[in-house]
Amino acid sequence: MEDKEKKDIFESIWKFFASVRLAIVVLIVLAGSSIIGTIVEQKAEPAKNITLLAKFFGDSAAPTVYNIFAKLGFMDMYGSWWFTTFLAVFSVNLIVCSIDRFPKTWRVIKKPQKPLSDSAIKSMPIRKDLTFRTGLDTAKEQFLKSLKASRYRVNESSEENTVRLYTQKGRYARLAVYVVHLSILLIFAGAIIGVRYGFKGYLNLPEGRSSSVAYISPTEPIELGFVVKCNWYDTQYYVDSDTPREFQSELSIFENGKEVLKKTIEVNDPLKYKGITFFQSSYGMMPDTVGYFVLDIAPAGGPEKRVWLRLGDSFEIPGTGITGMINDFSTALTRDRDTGKLNTYSKNMVNPAVAIEFAEPGRDTYTGWILKRYPDTGFLPGGHSVKFADYWGVEYTGLQVTKDPGVWLIYLASTLMGVGLYICFFISHKKIWINITGNKKSVRVAIGGSTNRNRINFEKEIDKIISRASESIEGGQPSKK
Repeated sequence: MEDKEKKDIFESIWKFFASVRLAIVVLIVLAGSSIIGTIVEQKAEPAKNITLLAKFFGDSAAPTVYNIFAKLGFMDMYGSWWFTTFLAVFSVNLIVCSIDRFPKTWRVIKKPQKPLSDSAIKSMPIRKDLTFRTGLDTAKEQFLKSLKASRYRVNESSEENTVRLYTQKGRYARLAVYVVHLSILLIFAGAIIGVRYGFKGYLNLPEGRSSSVAYISPTEPIELGFVVKCNWYDTQYYVDSDTPREFQSELSIFENGKEVLKKTIEVNDPLKYKGITFFQSSYGMMPDTVGYFVLDIAPAGGPEKRVWLRLGDSFEIPGTGITGMINDFSTALTRDRDTGKLNTYSKNMVNPAVAIEFAEPGRDTYTGWILKRYPDTGFLPGGHSVKFADYWGVEYTGLQVTKDPGVWLIYLASTLMGVGLYICFFISHKKIWINITGNKKSVRVAIGGSTNRNRINFEKEIDKIISRASESIEGGQPSKK
């Protein structure tokens, strides 16, 4: 009795996890919660999500809704215990369903194909009955050739005045659904590995600075295991527009004090090192920071020389006696159309310009604004030039820093899923039986076929096999009964 009760309990549990209804319910729960997890920013500051929720529930209800969501784990949904539990339940359901149905599928695959009688062929889903004015051997030879032209390996059975041809193709295509199931499990495994052992953080790294940590939150640093340094950051703009065209940062990786990697990154072209990826995601100005003005100076017809200066520093254009002193700076210089006065219209370096006071022998001093985006503003009388290359050390590059040790598993699973779905939709298990009965003058051909999917295409394939054989036998279409 105890053994029977244990068996009954086991069978009940097995039937529960083998249920398609369970799969549907779990999928609905996962899909519904994923919608919420997509709308609500994961691991974000409370203020951000409260502001977001206020658009849906109003300002007064947003804090209460946020607290409910936070207690339910929606603020870190993909790392929550209940989401992982639903993934595990769905995975077990998928495994049990596959195990439960696999033996039957395997028996169908491994079951040897045998010749059939004419009466059995007549009961086939696809059947044709034809007659030809030709001999038995000729009909047999042409149908064999036609089947082989369609890449069928043909078996043959002969009796008195009868030849039976039978063949099948694509029987292992029935396993494609299990490949898809495996790929889903691998995606889940890769996602869980990524959540448990990876991270998604950020790092605002000023020019010339380095860091050995990234930040999951303002109060939660995470060690990188090496040092990353921002050598410079630069924004390229569209011509005559303040719309950014390209963001670039040059990053260097250091280990044990030695530079081991250097790369200029931009959007969609990150730096990867030891499983950690640095994406270019944002930029900005650091408040109350004094940087270096990088100028390229050149006398007429002479080589350029780069100098790094602070506000108030002076320089000389070699061999000319002309000196310059930096006395002002604007992050975004423009001229008011009404008053004609120069002013700054942005705190970011949208259109940076430096004011330089020039002193030249025999001339009064004069001040000119040189704009970084417009090098022509640095051309001086006599063919000399002063180009404003950069105001270095005042901007930071905003990096998205991620580590996902399970991503390779997801890539593998995606490939498997693509292959499995292709086989599921476009390749089927096809069986053909051809019985040829007759003598040296005429034959009757009974053709039957079955497939597990794509019946219309399979019928077209059988018609093509018949057409090839009939053209070789009689040079035309056979007569049909």
